[in-house]
Amino acid sequence: MSLEKMVSKMFSDLNMPSAKTLVSTAASAAASAMVVRSIARDLLPYELQQYFFSSFLNIFKTFPSEIVLIVEEFDGLVGNQIYKAAEIYLGTKISPSTLTFKVSMPEKETKIKTSITSNQEIIDNFNGVRFKWRQITRQLESKRVVYNGQSSSTQTEIRYFTLCFHKKHKAMVFDSYFPFVIKESKNFKDEKKTLKIHTVNSDQMRRYSGDWSWNSVTLDHPANFDTLAMDTEMKRMVMDDLERFVRRKEFYRKVGKAWKRGYLLYGPPGTGKSSLIAAIANYLNFDIYDLELTDIHANSELRKLLIGTANKSILVVEDIDCSLELDDRKAEERALKVLRSSKASQAQTVNIIHQNKPNQVTLSGLLNFIDGLWSSCGDERIIIFTTNHKDRIDPALLRPGRMDVHIHMSYCTPCAFKTLSENYLGISDHPLFVEVNGMLEKTKVTPAEVGEQLLRNEEPEAALQGLIEFLHKKKRENDEMEARKLKEEKDEEELGTQELVGQTSTTRDLSFRLNH
Repeated sequence: MSLEKMVSKMFSDLNMPSAKTLVSTAASAAASAMVVRSIARDLLPYELQQYFFSSFLNIFKTFPSEIVLIVEEFDGLVGNQIYKAAEIYLGTKISPSTLTFKVSMPEKETKIKTSITSNQEIIDNFNGVRFKWRQITRQLESKRVVYNGQSSSTQTEIRYFTLCFHKKHKAMVFDSYFPFVIKESKNFKDEKKTLKIHTVNSDQMRRYSGDWSWNSVTLDHPANFDTLAMDTEMKRMVMDDLERFVRRKEFYRKVGKAWKRGYLLYGPPGTGKSSLIAAIANYLNFDIYDLELTDIHANSELRKLLIGTANKSILVVEDIDCSLELDDRKAEERALKVLRSSKASQAQTVNIIHQNKPNQVTLSGLLNFIDGLWSSCGDERIIIFTTNHKDRIDPALLRPGRMDVHIHMSYCTPCAFKTLSENYLGISDHPLFVEVNGMLEKTKVTPAEVGEQLLRNEEPEAALQGLIEFLHKKKRENDEMEARKLKEEKDEEELGTQELVGQTSTTRDLSFRLNH
């Protein structure tokens, strides 16, 4: 039996109309529709035709086929992860048909960055589905403020994306498309990432325009653990601790701790604290946020700034003992002394406490971001404090969970000197090393001072001879300083003894007079 007869027999068995019948029926229906339209056009008035046509369209408009999502730049106080991901992702979708886009290449960078412009539309295709993105920027009403007697106007803006797609793809957008955009943007960001160092906006901008963001510049610091003038064991300990920290996300979550790590770097100036921070940033590929606490006027300001820091970052507070008088208990103690001496009222005491605080950022406010509830606003963060005087730091800051690792940046050691000689002179051994190492064990000199001496001559022999002379001179100065210090302590002790003897003599004389 031929194929044609088999198909014909199948349709007849199923009591289904043949293809010829179907075509004939469709043609008849089309012809009928043409006749109806012709009659309607001739007999019905134009206004009535428009009414029926608009009513027909409105029926379909009641069943929209597209969904529009709004992706705002901020979600409350924090940035919107989807907005940031879309901004990066769409910047990679520049095509020959794109007429307008932004390009930038900051100083000290070698890669051109492209990004979408304001109110621009981009079409993206994902798994055969068409998605239409549009970036919207709206200017808010300008405000006029007065600062130091000068009037100025400020203007802020809000930015968001709109995403338009067919409603039948809603599940795909949330289950597949958004995760894909976030993943692709992260990969692109990591591939193109240039380390940045961030600093807060000026005091005027923060307080009067409400801009609590950070300004950034490229961090082009060459320090790394290979060139760092530290003892080998100390460097290895720091590197192991960092590696253990970044791979233990689930562990921190399991034990109920925020995924952060606190470091305290302490030691004399010039011992390499800043270089170690740069080496950590280069090792982890983390941005640095340099926080100057003396520029912050309230705990609320501090909270806004810290929320604005990104994950995978290093927050640095240098010279914590000098930044501000963190321990507000000292202000309260001074106020209580005044209260006892002047018998001030409770209201006056509160005013005295406020006046004695050099800054409204308190110790409790800072601790809340290091180890309190606000410390969980972000993941994979390093917090580093530096100081020249560890003994001046409030003990509440030093405990584990706040400053987990204490690193003493000491004076230059033979091990550190070997690294410096390799960096500056390109040598790892020399007959003069024996004398240099012997002097380093007896002399307090910083790696910065040693490096400065090695910079003065490119010839290793001459550079080492100059360093030895400097070390001898430095030892004499240290010995003289130590002798003066001992003499001052001895003089103070003798003066105290004389005052004690005088007081005892006066007491005896007074007692004798009273008895007689």
